[in-house]
Amino acid sequence: MTPKLRTGVGSPDRSTTLRVRTLAVVTAAVLAVAGLGVPAAAAPSGLPDDFNGDGYRDLAIGTPKASGGTVTVVFGSASGVSPARSVSITQNTPGIPGTSESEDKFGDNVTSGDVDGDGYADLIIGAPGERITDRPTGSVTIVRGGAKPFATGAQMLTAPTAEAHAFGEGTSFTDLDGDGDANLVVVGSNSFWWYEDGNVTQDGALAPKVNLLPANVRLYGVVGGNFSSTGSSDYVLHGQRIDTNSTTSYVGLLRGGSGDLGSAYSVLAEGATAGSTAWEPAVSRGDINGDGFDDLVTGNTAVGLGGSFTVRYGRAAGLPAAGTTYTQNSPGVPGANEEFDSFGAAVAVGDATGDGYADLAVGASYEDVNDRRNVGNVVLLKGSASGLSTSGAQSFHQATTGVPGAAEAGDHFGSSLRLRDINGNGRADLAVGAFGEDVLPNGYDDGAAWVLRGTASGLTATDAASFNATDFGYPVVEGRKFADVFAR
Repeated sequence: MTPKLRTGVGSPDRSTTLRVRTLAVVTAAVLAVAGLGVPAAAAPSGLPDDFNGDGYRDLAIGTPKASGGTVTVVFGSASGVSPARSVSITQNTPGIPGTSESEDKFGDNVTSGDVDGDGYADLIIGAPGERITDRPTGSVTIVRGGAKPFATGAQMLTAPTAEAHAFGEGTSFTDLDGDGDANLVVVGSNSFWWYEDGNVTQDGALAPKVNLLPANVRLYGVVGGNFSSTGSSDYVLHGQRIDTNSTTSYVGLLRGGSGDLGSAYSVLAEGATAGSTAWEPAVSRGDINGDGFDDLVTGNTAVGLGGSFTVRYGRAAGLPAAGTTYTQNSPGVPGANEEFDSFGAAVAVGDATGDGYADLAVGASYEDVNDRRNVGNVVLLKGSASGLSTSGAQSFHQATTGVPGAAEAGDHFGSSLRLRDINGNGRADLAVGAFGEDVLPNGYDDGAAWVLRGTASGLTATDAASFNATDFGYPVVEGRKFADVFAR
């Protein structure tokens, strides 16, 4: 693809060649990770989130609301995850560009992939609130993986143009141009940027040839996936359309490929309709029916009495505008459709059973349990050759036998989710966040995370792990909301 450079997708009829000074590249800075239980490996595995190359996928946790933001990486192993094998990174960590400031939102979104082509996954961290002198807000920091992960340098990218506000609001690392190599994609509040292979540099940011976003759309995230037969990734852009008298959810689809990027863009859903969503935790993708195409899942807490989610199945022609919508009143779905449950507030797709079909976890973070308000609940629905099945669905909360903790009002269990295999047994494990979990003796909304293991029959609470910020050496801080974000 030969790109024509523009100032951004929300800035019509203006084009310019991007020549922006590199602000911060740390090429040989040693991070303060020695002695923190970082497992080392001799060779890379090539897994998209294996930062140390030991053959196990790692769990990256974003906590953007605490003192500028923190990203904690808990390394996978045959025995699962433990705070004893972890690294926490902030903008005050030696070697990381910038300084931790309360408005930065460092870790607001977290992605991973081999950016520098050395075979090791790198950590990609969005900080849309980062303040840069003479620039719009926002940054993306890339921290290098390796046999000794996060010890060989970090790089910061900032807004390419004056119009790229909230740069780093969303990130993706998938193949945009169809050449077989993944590309870094970054969205701002009203802009879309991408980087060619081997040119992830400050002045390497490229915009679509065709402006695609209306001026009144405010983006909150991007998800790339193999949704069609273009041979490249397509991108789901989600956020809100802000008009004079209303603010509604907005979901658009940008087709990738080697043509005029931006010309194939359509609105999938908007308004208070099934399939529309705004928030990043409520969007996920994976191959539920095993046909080789990624399927899109979007949760919407405003559709249905207690919330809903919609599945659109990928196909050669691409994602359809409409999908199949489920609520807690759908046959086989655990629970009941009750007001304010927030069913669909978070969704995650991954193969928990190891049968080759991706399964779906759905959070209802305001679900009442045992007459306690807003405890939260997570449902697992299984994939099959015919698509999503509600047969054999499972339900988990903090009153479920084996799940650590207690079902307390205001925990919001299921506010963030991730399904990936972290113990290498071929079955995805479910990471669950609860932003309202209180850490004793005097915490309030400190947040916590759990990991439930995948088995051939589904998820199990046996040998479940749980941890909060204090397990990583951070003090109890009101409103920290640890594990508010899991890496995609």
